Amino acid sequence: EVQLVESGGGLVQAGGSLRLSCAASGFTFDDYAIGWFRQAPGKEREGISCISSRDGKTYYSDSAKGRFTTVIDNAKNTVYLQMNSLKPEDTAVYYCAAAPLPYFGTYSGTWYSDQRFADLGSWGQGTQVTVSS
Repeated sequence: EVQLVESGGGLVQAGGSLRLSCAASGFTFDDYAIGWFRQAPGKEREGISCISSRDGKTYYSDSAKGRFTTVIDNAKNTVYLQMNSLKPEDTAVYYCAAAPLPYFGTYSGTWYSDQRFADLGSWGQGTQVTVSS
């Protein structure tokens, strides 16, 4: 059974840091894109970062650039999201998802698209991140 489990969420003050983990079981990350998404109350789900297990290439949304970093540990089948300089507007439930890479991998302009993950992705249950002001 394919399963993704997020952990590491919690309550942190503005300016603080958290590291989220996404551990996979039932499959390996070979040839997958692993994305991080978040959804705040009353808002649509937002893709914030993505990493390719094939070549380590990353993508970040404008809201994540410069503050968040995603890395993959293939030996542990785990992806991490390091979040620094957190802001109250980062408060949300954070999800990881894994979707097969397209044939041309990261040369495809859609490898990190929200739609690809919506159509093909396996999702975790989410972890709450709350940033207090």
